[in-house]
Amino acid sequence: MRDGATRIAGAIDRLDRAVGGLAKAAAWLAGALLVAMIAHVLLEIALRALFATSTFVLDEFVGYGVAAVTFLSAGYAFQEMALIRVGLLLDAVQRRTRLRRCLEVACAGTTATVLWFIAWYFARSVARHLERGSLSETVAQVPLWIPEGLMLLGLIVLNLRITLYGLKLLAAETLPQGHRRHAEALAPQEHRSEA
Repeated sequence: MRDGATRIAGAIDRLDRAVGGLAKAAAWLAGALLVAMIAHVLLEIALRALFATSTFVLDEFVGYGVAAVTFLSAGYAFQEMALIRVGLLLDAVQRRTRLRRCLEVACAGTTATVLWFIAWYFARSVARHLERGSLSETVAQVPLWIPEGLMLLGLIVLNLRITLYGLKLLAAETLPQGHRRHAEALAPQEHRSEA
């Protein structure tokens, strides 16, 4: 029984490392898109100031870029424990690790379920745009599956991170190491363990 649990935990850890690499790659892509947006803004400034013209697509591309950057970086932000998190209930059960773990599993399961539903909706929308060849109604005529596809990729990476976090909680005896340190750092001063 213990050997099977060890194998499952090992498989979850390997999958977690692979998804961690995917989250990092998505974050790098988000960074590249952010640099591209800045370059586009600077190009727009130069065109307007020096040549009294424009690319005519700045608003559209920056809008797509902001959405893509937000979604693509979310998985890495979760991985690095950089997402804003309200921990009132978790702080109240700080010393009761089993109860805290149950609450964490419930939160991860609920969040993953909702986000997988949203990802399913986005996937249907991307498929519909691909099938119909939908284009934006602007000068650029951007295929709409591209910005929605980037958002879908970010959602999938975030969902995988949250799902694996929940599975790690289920497979582990205690909170995963990084989250235990994070919980201790956020705990009120009197609850922190003596070092």
